[in-house]
Amino acid sequence: MKKSLYDAVGGNTTLVKVHKNFYDKVYAHPWLGQFFEGHCQEAIEARQTSFMTEKMGGPEYIGKPLKQAHENMYITKELADLRHQLLTESLNEEGIDDELATRWLRIDSAFMQQTVKPSMDAFYKDYHFKYKQRIIIPKPTTETS
Repeated sequence: MKKSLYDAVGGNTTLVKVHKNFYDKVYAHPWLGQFFEGHCQEAIEARQTSFMTEKMGGPEYIGKPLKQAHENMYITKELADLRHQLLTESLNEEGIDDELATRWLRIDSAFMQQTVKPSMDAFYKDYHFKYKQRIIIPKPTTETS
């Protein structure tokens, strides 16, 4: 029987370490970090760990559906690519084997497709929660990465 990705990477301990590293980068980033202002980093890390645990073959995730959790955020492909870059760095820094990191990133990328908005027009047209504040954060002009 083939080992789940969850077990192959080292289970919860590894996911926690990777997500801590990753969200340290995200929260420090001048653009991505703005999406998380006012949100407890440890809680975000725990939700991401729980979400990816299920997707990798571990215990079930019981949080909000991904699309619902990100529906009010204007997330562009550029933001998703930047996030992917930071996650790749975190996986490398935590010593995740290349083949396992590739599998992890493939799963992560598949779900990011649910959060990326193709355009501002599509974001406004498809937005279903009239009373929930939209989060639109322009790229900082001093952005370095």
